[in-house]
Amino acid sequence: MKIRIVQIVLPFSLVGFFWMASAGFGAADSSTAADKHLAADIAALKTQVAQLARQIQNSQDYIAINNLQDAYGYYVDKTKWDEVADLFTDDGSVEIGLRGVYKGKERVRAYMHHLGDLKYGTLFNHSQLQPVVHVDPDGLHAHGRFRAYMQVGTLNSRAQWGDAVYENEYVKENGVWKIKKLHAYFTYYVNYYKGWDQGGDPPPGPIPGLPPDEPPTETYKLYPDVYIPPYHYKNPVTGK
Repeated sequence: MKIRIVQIVLPFSLVGFFWMASAGFGAADSSTAADKHLAADIAALKTQVAQLARQIQNSQDYIAINNLQDAYGYYVDKTKWDEVADLFTDDGSVEIGLRGVYKGKERVRAYMHHLGDLKYGTLFNHSQLQPVVHVDPDGLHAHGRFRAYMQVGTLNSRAQWGDAVYENEYVKENGVWKIKKLHAYFTYYVNYYKGWDQGGDPPPGPIPGLPPDEPPTETYKLYPDVYIPPYHYKNPVTGK
């Protein structure tokens, strides 16, 4: 009788052992699979967070560059020439109309001061409009296209409308965006009383006593002639 009990119990013990062993191996396999899924999820989340961080930074850069260019316009309106010059990098340049290129912050400063000061009976508005800004992948360089709508005049002397398109370059230095190159292409100057249907006025001439460092990078005619300043960007829909 004892022999039969041993014969019966022993197989059940072995079955229990193998069942527990197999269950353990299954749990190990499940744990390994879960770890792999978790690692993949973490990697995907890191990628998404990095993408979001770039988008946020790009948006902040876009706002900062717009504020920079708008600040330029407001300072020009009120002939705050030192404040204007301080918006540029040390090696920055300015090219306005067909007056040539002035290179370096201090040459930009000198150019601006030669434009005169705001006083009773003068108007020098330069509204900054239609921004198209693109930040380079490195996050340190950018290009911007803007339009300046100008109202310029002197009491009892002259009154003009003006329009210019900017194609500018910007650089971020120590976390601060600055103007690297400002290039204003004049579209037209017209007499306020005559209007543009009567043709345009000639562009502002050279500045006496302050020759440029380089000649104009491009030559063109103003309204009523047609000149389209080159775009720094491709068509956002077609990519052409």
